[in-house]
Amino acid sequence: MPTSAPPSNRFERRRAETRQSLVRAARQILAETGDTSASIQAIAERADVGFGSFYNHFASKAELFDAAVVDALEEFGQAVDERLREAEDPAELVAAGLRLSARMVDSHPELMRVLRHRGLGHIHSDRGLAPRALRDLERGVTEGRFVAVDPTVALSALGGSLLSLVELRFARPELDADETAAGLAEMILRMLGVPPDDARDIARRPLPDLA
Repeated sequence: MPTSAPPSNRFERRRAETRQSLVRAARQILAETGDTSASIQAIAERADVGFGSFYNHFASKAELFDAAVVDALEEFGQAVDERLREAEDPAELVAAGLRLSARMVDSHPELMRVLRHRGLGHIHSDRGLAPRALRDLERGVTEGRFVAVDPTVALSALGGSLLSLVELRFARPELDADETAAGLAEMILRMLGVPPDDARDIARRPLPDLA
């Protein structure tokens, strides 16, 4: 999961561990049902922490669940970044991000269930895959790889397509995940102005391993 600078002493380490236990419990609840009606007591019990500890870290359940979504989004973005760090072509980055997301339904199911249930409200988040995708879209427009569109509007289309792909993977697990994702990636690249033959080639290039 995403981490920041390590705590400097035992008290801070324990405090950070308690907070992360609460976030992890909230993520599990979101992944299972997307429902945020669980009581604070139930969340604390799942996290294996004292009820009173909750308010040392969060003012409300809403704040905790927001933190859980941000945690999942950032893990998602880091996972994609790590596997695409060698790629330079904005078109390849956009296509591979979509295709890796489809594979992560199998390799990171809890993470992708959180995205499935809560992702729509975070398409334009400043954490997770959104700022990374916006960066690639802006670069593609600047370099002439993509047509001159508003990158923020393009991000709306890309984010909506990604969430639809994730939903499709859960709803229709019998479909060929790689070919489905490649077909969608090709459509997105063509929408962004990449020539058809180029878009088809880029959307089917080998992907890095998610293991």
